[in-house]
Amino acid sequence: MPAPDPKDLGPLAALAGTWEGDQGLDVSYHHAEGQIGETPYREKVELKPFGPVDNGTQQLFGLDYRMAAFKQGEDEPFHTEVGYWLWDAKAGQVMRCFMVPRGQVVIAGGTATADATSFTMAAENGSNTYGILSNQYLQEFSTTPEYTCSITVNGDGSWSYDECTTYEVKSKGLTVQHTDRNTLRKVG
Repeated sequence: MPAPDPKDLGPLAALAGTWEGDQGLDVSYHHAEGQIGETPYREKVELKPFGPVDNGTQQLFGLDYRMAAFKQGEDEPFHTEVGYWLWDAKAGQVMRCFMVPRGQVVIAGGTATADATSFTMAAENGSNTYGILSNQYLQEFSTTPEYTCSITVNGDGSWSYDECTTYEVKSKGLTVQHTDRNTLRKVG
């Protein structure tokens, strides 16, 4: 299938390609230390255009998504994601659908214009549209009530994200604002 015209990808067009960033910062609860800690990281992201995908009268264009994050100085990723970024031009909706290998799926979405250089997507646990699903263990011990991700396309050809996954460590009675942020530069 040939790649779609970039104009069909709306605000996602600027994200298509292979990207790397080495200024990532993960702030999360570290179980081994029993406290919130910071983990600097580098990452690789591939976003390959596809589409159209027709759902009745809805037409989606998107990016096939693969990412891996590595602690500085390590060769094996400590976090990976697979999924899709989607654009529904008629509804003005941008979406990010991804799965992490701990058994959790997120479909986040938000409103954007085709020429937007920044947009935010969100998901809530229990929502039938933009929601979060977890495996039984996570639901019992570490509920994830919400997720947000803000994207900014920078004037220098890079793009940045700032995301927050709120989760509750039930055994500790602790609510954590797990944040990740990085700036990615095109390498292919």
